[in-house]
Amino acid sequence: MLIAVIVRVFLRLVARREWRGAHHLPRQGGYIVVINHTSHVDPLAYGHFQYKNGLPPRFLIKSSLFSVPVIGAALRVIGQIPVERNSHRAADALHAAAEALERGRCVAIYPEGTLTTDPDLWPGRPKTGAARLALTTGAPVVPVAQWGSHKIVPPYGNGGRRLLPRPTLVVAAGPPVDLSDFYGAELTAPVLRQASERIMEAVTSLLEEIRQEKRSTRGH
Repeated sequence: MLIAVIVRVFLRLVARREWRGAHHLPRQGGYIVVINHTSHVDPLAYGHFQYKNGLPPRFLIKSSLFSVPVIGAALRVIGQIPVERNSHRAADALHAAAEALERGRCVAIYPEGTLTTDPDLWPGRPKTGAARLALTTGAPVVPVAQWGSHKIVPPYGNGGRRLLPRPTLVVAAGPPVDLSDFYGAELTAPVLRQASERIMEAVTSLLEEIRQEKRSTRGH
């Protein structure tokens, strides 16, 4: 795929890569991947990791990007899923994601819904979309943490870019999150919140391993 080749060449020029835990990605059937978000480069780094180790991901992406010339057309060609935020049509994205899972696709979600606002770039409070999708479809949820892309493009323009020496982009997948105790439960707000926090806890734990430090505000 031409887009994959372009992304691969770009990333090789600006960064080194370190992929971990690809064996945790299911080899059959659809699954959900949940990822922390520190930079606009994140989708390229994770997308490259996923493409090289299984199914190309189907991201849930804010619908406004689909209106951008060239970018919007590319997103449609590679089957990305638009999200109408703060709209009665927001649920359409979850329906489309569920259909993709039924077809055996990988659906990638940033649980925070946007770039982290934490000053130390730790994951923030998750939204409940990933948990709802997992509990309604039964699809496995694979946590993924990534680190290093903020050195290429800092979030919200904070700090400076550092391309020399080339930063290392680390993408690490962990074992699927055990949500079995929530299966069959009514999807109330407390249930979705607990499942969402468990998912984000798994992502945060992976990020702690990458950064080799503990989050001081764990549980924040």
